[in-house]
Amino acid sequence: MSGMNDDSLNCENDICALPQVSSNVQPELELMSEDPEELLALFEANGWGDGLPLVAPTEERVEAMLAVGGELATAPPDEIIATLPPRFGQATRRLLAVNAVLAGCPNGVLPVITSAVRALTHPQINLRGVIATTHPVAPLLIVHGTAVDDLGFNSGQGTFGPGCRANASVGRAIRLILLHIAGSATGTGDASTQGQPSKYSYCIAENTEQTPWESYPERCGVIADSAITVACGENPHNFHDMETDRPELILEKAASVMMTLGSNNGPVSSAEFFVVFGPEHAATIAAAGWSCEDIQNFIFETARARASVFRRHFQVTQYADWIKQLHDDDLMPITDDPQNIRILVAGGPGKHSCVIPSWGMTKSVTLPVMA
Repeated sequence: MSGMNDDSLNCENDICALPQVSSNVQPELELMSEDPEELLALFEANGWGDGLPLVAPTEERVEAMLAVGGELATAPPDEIIATLPPRFGQATRRLLAVNAVLAGCPNGVLPVITSAVRALTHPQINLRGVIATTHPVAPLLIVHGTAVDDLGFNSGQGTFGPGCRANASVGRAIRLILLHIAGSATGTGDASTQGQPSKYSYCIAENTEQTPWESYPERCGVIADSAITVACGENPHNFHDMETDRPELILEKAASVMMTLGSNNGPVSSAEFFVVFGPEHAATIAAAGWSCEDIQNFIFETARARASVFRRHFQVTQYADWIKQLHDDDLMPITDDPQNIRILVAGGPGKHSCVIPSWGMTKSVTLPVMA
């Protein structure tokens, strides 16, 4: 498979040598220029990168990325953080730093990237399946806590969109790590039929300041100043309600977006959904006294269709036993447990929110940010 491996990254004369990957041999290619066109041409010729311009990973830049709080991390740079399928490439701290530099990340974000890579190795993420499926799934990185402001992540207006270096570059670094270390190049590792834009970069931040409930990590039992969540899903599906102050009408719209036969969640009853409320919708719902559990239960009861509809469309399924026992005229939920509906607040002014269906055969992971 094409891409960079973790074998012998050599930096001399302030220019990094990039290992060339073939079937069994990894000779080094030494880039003697920081010219962006030369770097892009080299990556293109070797099947590396995401097709966008890259920052040359010089020794100085990589060492600065490895530094935490202005000091080099105490952990050795060649410590293996994770082994990433499908190629089972070994992700060292130095290789994570190299990919962060390539992506244009600001210094200081490596602990966020490192924690996200650790999350990707958890069995419930099912990274091999996420990469290998024909579904257009991409890992979404959500940043929580003090790291949001300290490192410049955008949790407010346009959090899913362009304009914030931290969001864009950290999300891109995760993708480059998957390309170069995990082996997720299109056609050789990534089998997605059409792909999706979030396969370039998919990173947002929780708007804790305008969250009327406990923060998302707290609700997951993760108590830390900063945390990350990795959830593998589709692009956001927008819904809006400009008029009402009735929570049930807002939530019925969320349920209608979830109750679609086109997502992979349809034939997998254990699949997760992230419902990401804009702050205005969240404030309206909370002002009426609704808790996150109330929201989950209401959507669970509302996002339903007759079991015969599901059975007509899906023959290969993974349903809970009690779902299988439903009669054709019974209303079947799009997911088998209210806890599979994950509630988050992100974004800025405006009465818009979104639903993120998962790939189905995956569960999100939330971890503290650790260097």
